[in-house]
Amino acid sequence: MGIIDIFWIFLMISTLQPVLQRRYLNSMRAHKIAQIEKKRGSRVILLVHRQETMSLMGFPLMRYIDVNDSEEVLRAIQMTDDNVPLDIILHTPGGLVLAALQIARAIQAHKGRVTVFVPHYAMSGGTLIALAADEIVMCKHSVLGPIDPQIGQYPAASFIKVIEQKPISEVEDQTLIMADIGRKAIQQLETAATGLLSRHMEEDAAAALATKLATGMWTHDYPISAEEARSLGLPISIDMPNEILQLMMLYPQPVRQQGGVEYLPVPRQSKSQK
Repeated sequence: MGIIDIFWIFLMISTLQPVLQRRYLNSMRAHKIAQIEKKRGSRVILLVHRQETMSLMGFPLMRYIDVNDSEEVLRAIQMTDDNVPLDIILHTPGGLVLAALQIARAIQAHKGRVTVFVPHYAMSGGTLIALAADEIVMCKHSVLGPIDPQIGQYPAASFIKVIEQKPISEVEDQTLIMADIGRKAIQQLETAATGLLSRHMEEDAAAALATKLATGMWTHDYPISAEEARSLGLPISIDMPNEILQLMMLYPQPVRQQGGVEYLPVPRQSKSQK
């Protein structure tokens, strides 16, 4: 066998390896999902957004909740009997209000029990979806986030602050327009969140919590821990099943540049526990 033949074999293996690896991961995911569904008697739906790498350019690109996600989740719910529990696994920075609210309302309308699992984080639109669940299961250090609307790169609440603190004559027309849109967006999200929260709390308490989450009380990336979320009145559990964490390991970060974290991926126990 000559050098050219070896080169072509190497090229074919290199080309096929990502395809085979992807198929293996897909198979393992399907197997794990089936295991969880059988154990819990539920429909498992994952909404997982990882930071991805743009081809050729190599710049990081953050995925988020969009209308394609809402179409797929709604289709999965429609294929599920009304009395079958839903297990929604969220790992997302958020996304479009339209898409997140569609998913949340479909969850709220489902007759069976709905559990949302947050292994790491479900911010913004992800939190909006979680509000519709009967129970939100988090790890001890998982986080949710505020649902205050953003207009472009700025919080809607900040535009309103500007026109409240400056004379109207000193405010540009564009800022006034943004403030008007922001006021409407906040009111709409407050109303929507109140409706979702009313599933498991009194309407007055739901309205008060919706106001905290939607009106810019915190920065948009503020991490709401499991403990704080429980203190706010959300139905929080920190009893995260191991099989959910095992399933998340089958959704590796696609960015393959050398990271700053390394460890041996095996459980460790103290000697007294062995």
